[in-house]
Amino acid sequence: MPSPEVRARLRKADGLTQEEVAEVFGVTRVAFNRWEVGAAKPRKRHLEAYARLLQGWAVKHPEAAAEVSETEL
Repeated sequence: MPSPEVRARLRKADGLTQEEVAEVFGVTRVAFNRWEVGAAKPRKRHLEAYARLLQGWAVKHPEAAAEVSETEL
């Protein structure tokens, strides 16, 4: 699973809000936010789909998928 920062960048690179993604998964925006920031882990049925979504976004937006080290900041 990518870092929380990368998860958010990937979603934003695809032009989606947390609310929009949460709706697709059938969860609240608050629940999705907790997944994205790493405060909670999706249940198995959602975890596999969320991982596939992130992987697809990473292929589509490689620049957003790149981890940034502290030395590069």
